[in-house]
Amino acid sequence: MSQNTCANPLLLEWVKEWWETAKERNSKGVTTYKHAYDSLKACPITFEHPSSLQQLKGFGPKLCERLTEKLRAHCEENGLPMPPHPSSKKRASKSTAATAIQDDGEPEPERPAKKARTAKPYVPAYRSGAYALLVALSKPGQEVVGMPKAELIQEAQPHCDSSFSAPSDPSKFYTAWNSMKTLLQKELVYERGRPLKRYALTDEGWEVAKRIRQTAVPQANTSSATNPPVATAGPNRPNALPSVARPALSEPISLLDDDEDDNTDDLIYQPPPATEFANVVAEGTTVADDAALPHFTPIRLAPGTFTVELLLDNREIRAKIDRDYMQEELAKRGVKPIVRSLELGDALWVARCKQPGFLARMGAEGDDVVLDWIVERKRLDDLIGSLRDGRFHEQKFRLRRSGVQNVIYLVEETSMDAVQFQKYEEAVQSAMASMQVVNGYFLKQTQKMDDTIRYLASMTKMLKSVYEAKTLYVIPTAVLTTKNYLPLMKYLRKTQPSSSHHISYPAFASLASKSQNMALRDLFLKMLMCTKGVTGEKAIEIQKVWRTPYEFVKAFEQCGSGEEGKRRKMDLVANRLGHLVGRKKISKAVSQKLAEVWGEV
Repeated sequence: MSQNTCANPLLLEWVKEWWETAKERNSKGVTTYKHAYDSLKACPITFEHPSSLQQLKGFGPKLCERLTEKLRAHCEENGLPMPPHPSSKKRASKSTAATAIQDDGEPEPERPAKKARTAKPYVPAYRSGAYALLVALSKPGQEVVGMPKAELIQEAQPHCDSSFSAPSDPSKFYTAWNSMKTLLQKELVYERGRPLKRYALTDEGWEVAKRIRQTAVPQANTSSATNPPVATAGPNRPNALPSVARPALSEPISLLDDDEDDNTDDLIYQPPPATEFANVVAEGTTVADDAALPHFTPIRLAPGTFTVELLLDNREIRAKIDRDYMQEELAKRGVKPIVRSLELGDALWVARCKQPGFLARMGAEGDDVVLDWIVERKRLDDLIGSLRDGRFHEQKFRLRRSGVQNVIYLVEETSMDAVQFQKYEEAVQSAMASMQVVNGYFLKQTQKMDDTIRYLASMTKMLKSVYEAKTLYVIPTAVLTTKNYLPLMKYLRKTQPSSSHHISYPAFASLASKSQNMALRDLFLKMLMCTKGVTGEKAIEIQKVWRTPYEFVKAFEQCGSGEEGKRRKMDLVANRLGHLVGRKKISKAVSQKLAEVWGEV
């Protein structure tokens, strides 16, 4: 059957036109239009209204609606009546039948009148894309003029939690600007002008914007009153933030308050580059007991002499093409982070001295003092990767050795393949439980990077209110060693729980460095943890028995050769450390893996 003998030639002509346009644009709708064209061409039935075409292959509600609009425009241009919709015919036939029954003398029974449904007025979610666009467009003076896209985005961004220029999830493509489609469909916004479109509110849009502005203030107050969660109790962890009480120490070295005289204005301090901080802490000797800990006079930082700042790792980026997204969004929320390469963690907080060079003159380096809060941020896919290659256990081990009390493990849930996630779901849940129960870390889960940014901004404001009102005590770097740092911090927290003892950032970076100042013991522990199943706790127990890699290898060599020697090597670690319980216990399987690596079994 040719197009000339088709039962619906006009409709077929329009479908063919759209099909050819889709082919030219290489659009995904080519297949749909082809199926619609073939089925309509082969159909011998004449359709009065395009909505009846839904019974044919390839025709859905959208295509039928498009054909209806096309037919309506055609009828108006040529002065033809628009064919009635099939549903209106059914209603007319029902009313005719009812009238016929009533004319026959049968009284029509009275039916209770149905309650008219009242349409619920549309109000967008607070600080959503649609909300921000309506607020921006309802500014005075926009009644007729409207706003171009660039200007509208600039005005709307402060009122929205998501970005109008970049997707909140790198794996997706939509931004907050996609809400404009919803506003156009609901006829709350109309666009005018070519080629530069301008957007303005309709009468209905002004009504919605009016309702938004009436309720915007109380909602904003409610949201800002919510404080971020405080880390839960765990091993060596307080239930709340450090106390504001300040102990009276014997003659601490003090930094003067802002309103006190200072005669050191002529001293200009130039902080050394970060590379010079690599070896500021010596290795030292092992501390046998508390009596071997050093005695020192702390450096005192009084309230008002420092500010609390957020340090952000320079590798914390959203995407390679959008490297500054996190710091720019934090700045919009009133938190301007200090970006640098961090030796440990992805974000931490420091007290920055207002008087440059004071710490350097008093026995500590730099101008920053590390506070007891650190964040390790992981995207869900990165967490799974770290579980697979062992980085997860190594990072937990390094966080524990950092001496920071409050560790926040932030997991950012990103979209993943369902099959891939189900494969590792049990391991992820087990790792999250271990963080909280065993390590005492606070686990924070967010849906996207924008939620993470809001959380960091909220934490920064909370820590500012807590720490800037108290006195900080800084340990001089000269008394610190890699061996006495953790015992010293443990002793101070035990004997002076109301005090707040800290170390300088350069000292912290030196202690947390992966490569600098690494003792043979630390290197041996990292080597042991490369074996699957050897956690930080188990590695420490092994190192207590065999102090160096040389001693460990010699122990395997002394087991002899042959089958008997092989059996002894396989059971060497398990037999020696079989008395341990809990997470420190080493199973036969782990012992055999160690023998394969170190004993060449």
